[in-house]
This record gives sequence, C-alpha cells and structure tokens, in this order.
Amino acid sequence: MALIPVVSSRKLPQLLFSRNVAANVDQFELPCFRSLRAFFSTQKLIGDEPVLVRDFIHTALYDPNHGYFSQRSRSVGVLERSIKFNQLDGRKAYMKLLEKVYRQSDISWFTPVELFKPWYAHGIAEAILRTTNLSVPLKIYEIGGGSGTCAKGVLDYIMLNAPERIYNNMSYTSIEISPSLAKIQKETVAQVGSHLSKFRVECRDASDLSGWSEVLSLPHVADFVCYLVENVKLRNVEQQPCWVIMLEVLDNLPHDLVYSESQVSPWMEVLVENKPESEALSELYNPLEDPLIKRCIDIVEHEDDPVSKPKQIWSKLFPKPRRSWLPTGCLKLLEVLHEKLPKMSLIASDFSFLPDVKVLGERAPLVSTKKDGCSSDYSSYLDAKGDADIFFPTDFWLLERMDHYCSGWRKTEKDGTPSRKGRKRRTLTLDTSAFMDEFGLPSKTSTKDGYNPLLDDFKNTKFYLSVPTHNTK
Repeated sequence: MALIPVVSSRKLPQLLFSRNVAANVDQFELPCFRSLRAFFSTQKLIGDEPVLVRDFIHTALYDPNHGYFSQRSRSVGVLERSIKFNQLDGRKAYMKLLEKVYRQSDISWFTPVELFKPWYAHGIAEAILRTTNLSVPLKIYEIGGGSGTCAKGVLDYIMLNAPERIYNNMSYTSIEISPSLAKIQKETVAQVGSHLSKFRVECRDASDLSGWSEVLSLPHVADFVCYLVENVKLRNVEQQPCWVIMLEVLDNLPHDLVYSESQVSPWMEVLVENKPESEALSELYNPLEDPLIKRCIDIVEHEDDPVSKPKQIWSKLFPKPRRSWLPTGCLKLLEVLHEKLPKMSLIASDFSFLPDVKVLGERAPLVSTKKDGCSSDYSSYLDAKGDADIFFPTDFWLLERMDHYCSGWRKTEKDGTPSRKGRKRRTLTLDTSAFMDEFGLPSKTSTKDGYNPLLDDFKNTKFYLSVPTHNTK
C-alpha cells in the first residue's frame, strides 16, 4: 500500500509522524499543544468589533507580532543540501530520508521547490524561456518567495542556459510579506554573487494596490520636472511584458466564508467575533454587504457554470444548510496584478485538493500545526490563533474564471450589458507531472528503481499558466 498516494509535501509531516509513527494522534496532542494553545489569546487576533473571516485569517497568518508566518521563519523549511534521488534505492528509502529530515529540522513543511531543488525551479525557468519575448529585458516578479530557493534556481538556470544578454539585463523582484522570510531570501540568492545586482526583495503585501505605486525620492526640482515630462510620454506606451510566479501562494491567501440556511436561501457573509463573556471565538451571520464577496459570488455562480443547473435542481429537491469558502484574497490579488501589470504572464502552482480536511464547507481549508515533531489538524479555523497554518485547495477552473474576469473579458459594460470583447488571456492547467515532463528533467528526481516522487506523489498539485493575447484593447 502506498504511503502517500496523492499527497504533497505540505501533508507529509502529518502522515509521517501522526499516522505511521503514532498509533493515536491524541497521544501526541496533549504534551505538544496544550501549553502552546494556552499562550495565544483571542484578543491578539481581533478586537471588540466583529471582522470578516478573511481579515481573521490574514491576522492569524501574517500579523507582524502574532501571525504564523511573520514570527516563524522556520515554518518554511530549507534543506542544507539537495537530495540525491539517483542514489536512493526507491520509495522506502526516500520516505525514510524525509522522516529523518522532518524530525531533525522541526520544520512545519518543505515546499516542492525546496524538496526537488534545483530541478523544480529549473522547470519553471525553462517554461519562462520558451514562452517569453526575449527581445525585451526579462522581468520576473515572485510573490511569496519562501526561502528564496525558486529565485536562486531560476537565476541559476537562466545564467547557465540563456544568452548572456538575457541574464545580464534581467531583473527578479520578490514580493514577500514576512520580514523574516525576506531576510532568508536575500541570503539564499546571495550564494551566487552575480545574482545580487538582478535580485531585490520588497517586503509588502502584493494585494495592496498602493504598494505597486512608484515611490519618488528625487532630490532636485529639475529632476522632478524631468520625471513628470517622461511620465506623460510613457502614458501612451504599453507596459513591458513581465512574468509573475506564485508557488504555494494561493493556498495561503485569505478566504471569506458565506453561509446559507439552505441552497435556496440567500447567502450571508460570516464574521468572527470575540464575545466578552467567552474565551472562544464565534461566528456572526450578516446579509451580504462586502463588495469583494459579492464580486466573488458572481464569478462562482456565473450562469455558464456547467454544473450550476444540476446543482439548482438538486438543491430544490433536498434543501440543507451550506457553507462555501470564497477565494476573495485571490480575486483581490488578481485584480491588483491585472491593473498594475496588464502585460503579465502568470505561472502558479498549488494544491488542487487536500485530503482529510476536518473544517466544514466547499473549498474548506486544512488547519494544521506542528510542534516538537508532532502534527495536528484542527476541526475549526477559529482554533488557529497564530500557531497554525491555514491553507486551502485551489479550484483551478474557478482560478481561470477569475483570471479572465480580472482581465476585463467577463465584466459588463457601463450600460449593464455583457462585454463583447474577446478573451484577453490564453490559459492552460497541467498536472505537476505533465508540467515537469514538458519543461523539467524528470530523470533528475528518479530513484534507482524508477520511482519518481515528483511525478508519482504530487497528484494533488497542478500548474496554471496564463499569458496575454493580442486582444488587449
């Protein structure tokens, strides 16, 4: 029986330690987590006023003082050296090595780009080189760059395999919300001195529109006048193309939660409140008011959804309460990227589904924490108070719809009629194995007996590629 048939590295520590080592997860939960849970206060995450679920999740993950990622640079693992897959006998040897790595490092998880370095990043770099316009300087943005392994791998590959002018003129910008991870990224890329002039980290939230505005720091009035003149000239010039990389980013973007008493009842937005008489957080249901939630629901429930009509018929026959998680954080990020980088090409990789999710609702997240080698999943997102990762499966069909919507294709005209403009994006969704077969070097991640963990074990991950068409007006 396969040890991890359809699970990627984010779930590995739980399978390795909770299921294969421990006979009962609860046996580990008491010493590892009770004292830790008592340390976190609900007052640190929300104030006296109720907040939308996405704001609660954002605070639980990214709050500068109490967020899961902000204070835990070791939440993202860094391997001291690359795994020599060709020297491993097979699956058993690989799993034994992973178990040892996780136990020794006390890391929450290792990303695929880390486990399979440098080959995973090299596949991404090859995909970019094959599809980009090399007549203009190559410009790459990476959102949520983790430990910097992808950035270094991409820069390494382009330095060794692309024409010299491509590497010399390129730029690579990492947009990282976590200060601790931003520091690690700089250290990782600095291992190759020539990369430093091409790489920089901007420590900010990529979904914040104001962060993409150019900061003026011109010392002289004359320089400022020259800037204004040039800026006016550039307004009528199309922006240069660029690439945006997002690896395991969509799963950690804040989501909203909506609730309905039955499938035929209207949606209500869910808020999180902290009642004074109770230590526990609770949910509050209000009529839909938030514009971002409304836009996301419009996209999710668009009339050309191939399964919408059967769902409507079924819901009328068998009405029941429902909860739906909406990727509003993804929608907001795509709206910002399409506004500020209209010529961007996008490459994203994430989980298409997650096993053994305890939280209720469509597209519900896995809420997982780890301490001293012990892993545990929570049954409610409200239990995450800065000590747990909250990550969601990505509905790639919905991601494509949102991408088209944000590009302007599905938006309505000013008079309320549907837009008749053609598609502005060409999109493609591939299983990780198919992507790496096309752009990577699968032989580099194969063991002696032919077992390939990158191709065989990452069945629940996909790549999404999106490039602009010529229909941009």
